[in-house]
Amino acid sequence: MADSFEGMATGISGPASNAVSVTPGSDALAFIPRAIYVGGSGDLAVTMAGGGNVTFASVAGGSILPVRVSHVLGASTATGIVTIW
Repeated sequence: MADSFEGMATGISGPASNAVSVTPGSDALAFIPRAIYVGGSGDLAVTMAGGGNVTFASVAGGSILPVRVSHVLGASTATGIVTIW
């Protein structure tokens, strides 16, 4: 299929081209995403790309958080987590 935008640089606010489901744990993500989708409500514990851990409390299911993270931590209770880049 033709992609009219194939040769254009993708900015941080442009549409994502990749996504992958994530299981919370201690392993580093393969790619630092531009956002995270949370399918099921709960807390999202992460390590930010710039360093430091933070928990986004009570994230509603169906939310997209525009955060760049290196890890999704095992303390997360949210489900259906997908990184987007």
